[in-house]
Amino acid sequence: MCSRTRKDLLVLAADRNMEAALVGLLNRRQSLRIREISFDVRVHPHRDSGCLHEGVTFLQPFQTQYDHALLIFDLEGSGDHQRSAEEIQNSLTQQLSASGWADRAAAIVIDPELEAWVWSDSPHVAKHLGWQGSMAQLREWLSEHKLWPSGDDKPVHPKEAVELVLQETRRPRSSAIYAAMANSVSLERCVDRSFVNLKETLRRWFAP
Repeated sequence: MCSRTRKDLLVLAADRNMEAALVGLLNRRQSLRIREISFDVRVHPHRDSGCLHEGVTFLQPFQTQYDHALLIFDLEGSGDHQRSAEEIQNSLTQQLSASGWADRAAAIVIDPELEAWVWSDSPHVAKHLGWQGSMAQLREWLSEHKLWPSGDDKPVHPKEAVELVLQETRRPRSSAIYAAMANSVSLERCVDRSFVNLKETLRRWFAP
């Protein structure tokens, strides 16, 4: 962490699981290919819908305290069923710019939800979910439960898939699981559009 008062980045996230995942990711600067940064992650009390409707206003007072800001939440829980994740993301990024952040802030909307970042072919995924077999076996098991169609990169309903596996392995769902995966899963294995966008944004702002 830098000693200066002004920090590099403020992230507004939708919930504690997202907070845990982002803290884990942002501490992996070498894997992200960014320089060391000072950052804070805050959670909106009204979760995804709060980030959608109040996130720009929430972040506005912090413009002199942070060089950059990110607004991150799930499309699934936002309550906006009319627009795509990309449309919402572009609109919010424009609003952030107009509110005074200029090009120093961005919104990232995860479609459909944070768990979309979880599912890759990394063996760490199965391990942290408590699955005793291989990732291939876990994928086959989810396919048998109609949650991971053959040929797809990830389950149709990522969160439902995570919850079903945790139920099977009798492991409670907690932020610690998301933190553990963020600390260990290869960042190049996840091809989710919002995750790639996050990496590209961080690399643009905080190049080594």
